[in-house]
Amino acid sequence: MPDLSFTFWLVLFIIGLALVFDFINGMNDAANSIATVVSTRVLSPRLAVFWAAFFNFAAIWIFGVKVATTIGKGIVLPEIVTPYLLMAALIGTIIWSYLATYYGMPISISHSLIGGFCGAAIVKAGWQVILWGSFKKILLFIVLSPLLGGLASYLLMVLVVLFFHDKHPGPLDKWFRKLQLASSAAFSLSHGSNDAQKTAGIIFALLLATGYLPKEATVPFWVLLLSYTTIALGTMAGGWKVIQTLGQRLTKLKPVGGFCAETGAAITLFGTALAGIPVSTTHTITGSIVGVGAIQRLSAIRWGIAGKVVWAWVLTIPLSAALAGFMYSLFKLFGIQ
Repeated sequence: MPDLSFTFWLVLFIIGLALVFDFINGMNDAANSIATVVSTRVLSPRLAVFWAAFFNFAAIWIFGVKVATTIGKGIVLPEIVTPYLLMAALIGTIIWSYLATYYGMPISISHSLIGGFCGAAIVKAGWQVILWGSFKKILLFIVLSPLLGGLASYLLMVLVVLFFHDKHPGPLDKWFRKLQLASSAAFSLSHGSNDAQKTAGIIFALLLATGYLPKEATVPFWVLLLSYTTIALGTMAGGWKVIQTLGQRLTKLKPVGGFCAETGAAITLFGTALAGIPVSTTHTITGSIVGVGAIQRLSAIRWGIAGKVVWAWVLTIPLSAALAGFMYSLFKLFGIQ
């Protein structure tokens, strides 16, 4: 007989919420994957999101599950996780992520999820349930990921200038337009490997908490398949206001700059995914775009837009934590824990 208990339907509902979050993640982070390729007009926005979505999904066959395992077991004490805690975390995360996408703010969806998870856990059992070793590493990479992405893209631009400074810009532009298809694909692969795994990690934590998986289990393939498919669909839907902010308003890029920004960001994200560190693709690509803009001149970067992006980053963890904590407080008020 199939399990038709209340817990079964509750688990299905929360998996649905996790997939809604995953879809919004894809919508918001579509900008990360295609901002530069749209800015340089190598691809139209509509064609670019299909290109990015394909490689978001393709990442399922290339990378492991270290990021998913970190989210599922390495943020808060696994023994305090309940379906209602995860529901509160997801609701808080979805509200903040949707508002940010609606108003065109390229926030870190990853940090929104982590903030929501921590906020609900703190309201349930106090600050001591946070696994501070992992959390401090995540906070550190809020700063490091854009710096590493910016440094990598800056160095790539320096190498391009050194080797191609005497080439005619016309043929060079055409060559890098083709190369940018490859760099955009690489970035989309790294985006899928990092962000789809975060949703997989939440579903993994849910299955562990409800006993559908034993504590020593690894992330099931069907969970990965659901997560990667959903983020790819969200990417195809596209968060157009966010795409405009990153792709057209932060700085003006040529194909050579787009190639260097995407490649620098992809290198950074490949490294963090393999290390199991859940970082922000938004932070990384934004830092890379700024790194490319800075080699031209600092005034090429629209610092007013960059400042608003940074403020959105700073507010993401506390605001998503507050929203999730509020939701869990409501659950406690009605005796649901």
